[in-house]
Amino acid sequence: MMFPTLLLLLSMVALFCSATEGSEAINSCPVTVCGSPGINGLPGRDGPDGPKGEKGEPGVGKRGMPGPPGPWGMVGEPGASGFPGPKGSKGDTGNCAADECGLTISEKKVLQDQLDRIKNVLLFALGANAGKKLFMTKGDLMNLDQAKEMCGNFQGSVAVPTNAEENEAIKKIVNGEAILGLTDEKNEGQFVDLRGRTLTYQNWNDGEPNNDNSGENCVSFLKNGKWNDVDCSHTGLAVCEFLF
Repeated sequence: MMFPTLLLLLSMVALFCSATEGSEAINSCPVTVCGSPGINGLPGRDGPDGPKGEKGEPGVGKRGMPGPPGPWGMVGEPGASGFPGPKGSKGDTGNCAADECGLTISEKKVLQDQLDRIKNVLLFALGANAGKKLFMTKGDLMNLDQAKEMCGNFQGSVAVPTNAEENEAIKKIVNGEAILGLTDEKNEGQFVDLRGRTLTYQNWNDGEPNNDNSGENCVSFLKNGKWNDVDCSHTGLAVCEFLF
């Protein structure tokens, strides 16, 4: 019984193999199929890079840490000047000896000598002095308000002689009339200086002050050194005084 069965199997195999052609028919024989599967081969070589894809949508996760700052750019043109700041408060009055202020006694003497030379040049050209007062003029004709503003701009005040020596010093630089820093606008007949201080020295011309036409509240210094009350719109040589 075994022999007919084996013969039947061989006939079936021969019949299957005859249905194929060439080498492919041999390789496709069921005998090969019935063997164990082969081992996978190694991966093939990478192909060339494909085209760059489109930019994706922004991510929804947390942003990463910022990168380091880039290099400094070129310096730009300077901007326009700003508005002046508010004026600061007045500082404390200085009070120190020459050596405590960074100056030696000899340096202080040199500065004082230079100041004296400048003072003498000014006196020679434009002014006169009496005691610690230096009287100066630019040669301008002004009324009292104008003279007050001009002298204040130079850290001085309108001239007011407080004794005969100062009155004579002003006379030396006045060729016509000058305006003095005196007024009786607040109290008629009571002349005071521009700080409100009462006069301790007066040198009125004869018959003055007379408040002519009830409107003479300022004082003019005459060529002869005498004083005359005048209207405050009256102009004369503007003389400033400075303390040294």
